Amino acid sequence: MCPVKPLLAALLFVASPALAVDVPSGQPLDLHEVLVDRVESETWIRFRFIAPDITRDGDAMDYDAAAGDMMHLCTELALPYIQHHALAGEVIVISLADRATEFGIPDPEATQFFEAFRPVDNTCIWEDL
Repeated sequence: MCPVKPLLAALLFVASPALAVDVPSGQPLDLHEVLVDRVESETWIRFRFIAPDITRDGDAMDYDAAAGDMMHLCTELALPYIQHHALAGEVIVISLADRATEFGIPDPEATQFFEAFRPVDNTCIWEDL
């Protein structure tokens, strides 16, 4: 096998744009990353999206308008993704950020919305954390 082909495939993957996602509000969203981590005794699966239209001050896409999108993302994207990749977790977190941020690093300039869900019988149940 030619050693250039794996390198080329890796470069194409890295250079590919994020996965664009359709949601009920129509706001533009890109899947930025999926993370699996432990929080105390539970496995959390985090779906992090770039949502450039969200805003804290209500000028464009405020939290109330984006909340339905987060439920939609959990049921229509996260649950099938988890099943397809044979992942197991107790909590699904859907996060929207107006820009790419590094997970776990505070960015006071970024607007971010989060919702947590419990996957139960192939349904997302909102979790009040």
